[in-house]
Amino acid sequence: MRITQLRNATIVLHIGNRHILVDPMLAPRGALPPLRLLDGKRERNPTVPLPEVAGAVLQQVTHCLITHCQKGHFDHLDTFGKKWLRDTQTPVICTPHDAAYLRQRGLNVQPLGDDHAHGVPLWEGNVQTVHCTHGEGVVGRFMEHGVGYYITQPGEPSLYLLGDTILTPAVAGFVQQHQPDYCVAPAGGARFDVGGDIIMGVDDVLELTRLAQGTVIANHLQAISHCPVTREDLLAAARATGVAQRLWVPQDGETMACDVRDGVAA
Repeated sequence: MRITQLRNATIVLHIGNRHILVDPMLAPRGALPPLRLLDGKRERNPTVPLPEVAGAVLQQVTHCLITHCQKGHFDHLDTFGKKWLRDTQTPVICTPHDAAYLRQRGLNVQPLGDDHAHGVPLWEGNVQTVHCTHGEGVVGRFMEHGVGYYITQPGEPSLYLLGDTILTPAVAGFVQQHQPDYCVAPAGGARFDVGGDIIMGVDDVLELTRLAQGTVIANHLQAISHCPVTREDLLAAARATGVAQRLWVPQDGETMACDVRDGVAA
């Protein structure tokens, strides 16, 4: 397995001869509206362009996987991503909850089965969904919470894509029980003008890394205007707490090779 970080939560999983695009936000820099209105900046999104390798990586894509997409969450599926998926008719794997929404937009939808508590077949292996908590309190009531995916395939490392979530007891317990070789976690500490964090920030990522025996991959960084955490912030905190050797904080365009045996980068 290899994992390519494109931008924000958009990654590509290279698993054998399959190349799975996750949560495509493909807009040019500044093409989408701001997510904070009272900060004096009103910075448009995304705040950075796609990396130069994006075109070549997208040409490899065979499938797409969506964690959440309704209620205006354009940083996981924007109009440019929808057009790309519609034009290419790439098979889009999603939950039954999102299937009708995506079909209405002309996408080639392949919803997973319904038994998510125990996992459902995916290719030669299995996928299990894990509920996300995309913020709590008043803000949380307006969010589309979505799911994370725990993916196991024969001969490949186990992978938990957390989706957009804070570190809840349910997420922490799932990691402790299953101990994935790799966890891909949202690390930007996103928040709106009011309310608390709606995804993990530095403290949550460090705690996740302490709980996990494998490698944590931090993304959702430095691409969206309501995510204040920087890569430098996170790496400095990881070094200070002694977990940096099990935390990968990729730059946009970087690819990581993943080892099935011990969850250490090849």
